[in-house]
Amino acid sequence: MVKYRTVMQEASAEYIDRHSRFIAHVKPVETGEDAEAYIAEIKARHRDARHNVPAMVIGEKMQTQWASDDGEPQGTAGVPIIQLMVKGNITNAVVVVTRYFGGIKLGTGGLLRAYVMSAKLGIEAAQICDVVEMCVMKVKLEYQHLAKLQNLAQTSEGRFEIREVIYSDIVVPTIAVRLGDETYITELLQNLTAGHAPVLSRSNELVKIKV
Repeated sequence: MVKYRTVMQEASAEYIDRHSRFIAHVKPVETGEDAEAYIAEIKARHRDARHNVPAMVIGEKMQTQWASDDGEPQGTAGVPIIQLMVKGNITNAVVVVTRYFGGIKLGTGGLLRAYVMSAKLGIEAAQICDVVEMCVMKVKLEYQHLAKLQNLAQTSEGRFEIREVIYSDIVVPTIAVRLGDETYITELLQNLTAGHAPVLSRSNELVKIKV
């Protein structure tokens, strides 16, 4: 089951409009405190910029929404970024768009478009993903079975994925399988290994899946 949609990783993207540079900084966060710390970090890094416009959406139901125009005309910067995130169902993320003024005024409509476009590029660079509750298990395999399992993961239409593999005298892949498909992966492993795939650990975790 999809819990919410967010971004995979921290990223940035640049957009230029009539010599003004707009640099969007995007990061996944879990709390408002995390978002505020990132906003402070970006403002310190770009203290020479004319504006650093922050926006955050926090919570599985987007309970916390906050933005500032940071000196731009009211409603032209922070709020449109929030609206972009909400429309895209993006939560648990913070966006800070840094603007270096290029000497040409853009007008309210131009500002709104530039801030939204730069935020959109930043979010795309951070990679939109769904956070899904999955069953995560570590299993023991003989080396001869690993390549086949990896091939099956690529063709399983997202029913399971291999998150990491530990190599020693045997291999221990960490497998994430969607809730409800635990029987599917258990039977797959048993058929693949003729019953020789002991499960070392099993737990339910929230996993990011690229959209």
